Amino acid sequence: MMMRKSANTILLLVAVAFCYGLQVSKPRYGDLIGPIPARGKLGDTVVGRGFEVHAEKIEFARKLTVDQYGQSKVLTTGGVWAVVTVEFAARAQSTVVSVASWRGPTGLTYDQTERLSFMNGLLPVALDPGLPRKARLIFELRPDEVSNATLLVSEKLVAALDSQAEISLGPVTVAADGLPAGTVDMLDMAQPL
Repeated sequence: MMMRKSANTILLLVAVAFCYGLQVSKPRYGDLIGPIPARGKLGDTVVGRGFEVHAEKIEFARKLTVDQYGQSKVLTTGGVWAVVTVEFAARAQSTVVSVASWRGPTGLTYDQTERLSFMNGLLPVALDPGLPRKARLIFELRPDEVSNATLLVSEKLVAALDSQAEISLGPVTVAADGLPAGTVDMLDMAQPL
């Protein structure tokens, strides 16, 4: 009788440990309905459900020169400007790519700047099959968030159960001043894509 109680107690403890293990190891709700990653690296064409994206190059600058309503303006930032030139293509039907974010090596995420919303060639970009379009994705970043970052591109703000392009941007050499190597003082945004 005592042996049976001990066996039942041990069995109960094993069951409790097993249930606890299932609870802590199960995926969270956000993981279940989150975006479906389509991964690639700089220079690759990353194929999602509704669109393809090809990140061609990244340029870093201390200041940007823009034309707004016929006047030239200089935009500065407390960090560094990162300008990613990309080419989008729709897959089977027309779509709109609306969201781009920069995820740094520490996990911080920077959305595309809204300070340049008046410019053409920025998101959102309407796409039709067979008609690829170039665009610029522009971010204001801390210099320490540049190297080994990931570019996240999706059709909508909440990419639940939809594809999200995740483009690994690779390592970036840092100059003596703490900025990415090759950072220019002024980048003219009026230049064609």
